Parts: sequence; C-alpha cells; structure tokens
Amino acid sequence: MKNAALLNTLEQQLDKLRQLAAPLAQHATIGARFDRQLFQTRSTLMQSCLDEATVNLAALRRAVEGNHLEQVAWLAERLAAQIAALTRESAVWPLRAWDHASPGIARWQRRRLQHQEYERRLLAMKQAREQRLNAVSTLVEQQQLHKEVEALAGRLARCRQALDNIERVLARLTR
Repeated sequence: MKNAALLNTLEQQLDKLRQLAAPLAQHATIGARFDRQLFQTRSTLMQSCLDEATVNLAALRRAVEGNHLEQVAWLAERLAAQIAALTRESAVWPLRAWDHASPGIARWQRRRLQHQEYERRLLAMKQAREQRLNAVSTLVEQQQLHKEVEALAGRLARCRQALDNIERVLARLTR
C-alpha cells in the first residue's frame, strides 16, 4: 500500500511537471541541461529528459512489482532527483534567455526558407530567359538574353553557396 501511494505521488508530480514544462519542452539549449549522472540522454531538449523520467517511473513500477528492494530504493531516489531538477529548470527557464538555442535556429531556418525562395525565383527567371533566347532570331536580342542568362547563373550560384553555408550553420547548431 505504501509503495502504491509513493508511485501515485511520483506519477502525479511527473504529470504536473509535464504540464509545467510543455511550453518549453521542444526548445533546445546550447549546452547540456543536466549532469550526465542525472540524465543519460544527450539531447538538449526538455522533452527528452521528461521521457527519460517517464521510463524510470515505469522501471520503478516493475521493480516494486518484482520486490527488488535495492533497485526500488535506487530508482526512487533517482526519479525524485530528476523530478526536482526538471522542476527547477522549468522555474528558471525565463532567466536563461542567453541559453536558448531555438531563436537562433529559428532565425537560420527562416534565412534558409528565404534563400530557397530566392533560388526558386532565380531558377524560374533563368529558365524563362533561356526559352526566350531559343525563340529570338536577331543577334542583338540573343546577345542581350545571353548576358542576362549568364548573370542569372552567377546569382543562382551565389544563392546556392549561401544556402550551403546556412545548412552548415544549422547542422552545427543542431548537433
């Protein structure tokens, strides 16, 4: 009976913590959130830590059912420490604006979308000029359109290079 009450209390605390941490569960941070001895996950997302605590609660339930007293004591202590750490992290999250990786990532993702749109428009303009180049018959128009196609090809190459740079930055930020 005592174990069942303890398990229910831990489950209720974990549920409250999930609700409290829901707004920031998917926000990544620059560095690890917790000590590696407290949470095994390498993810910087709060959701990953909540998931690990949920797994530990399930393991605690199994240990109680199997009557493994040493494992029950260790898991209960670990889960209580994890819940306390997650509660503290949720409480101080607004004070850690410098550690939020998400705004930077979001800004780079917006830049990537913007450059992808530039690339699409440049490609469409280049293709339209090439079609017109194939259709014109005068030498002056051909020379003019050929210059425009070359200029658009250069702009397209620079746009693709910028996209590659943005992808590298995003890969570095999301490691």
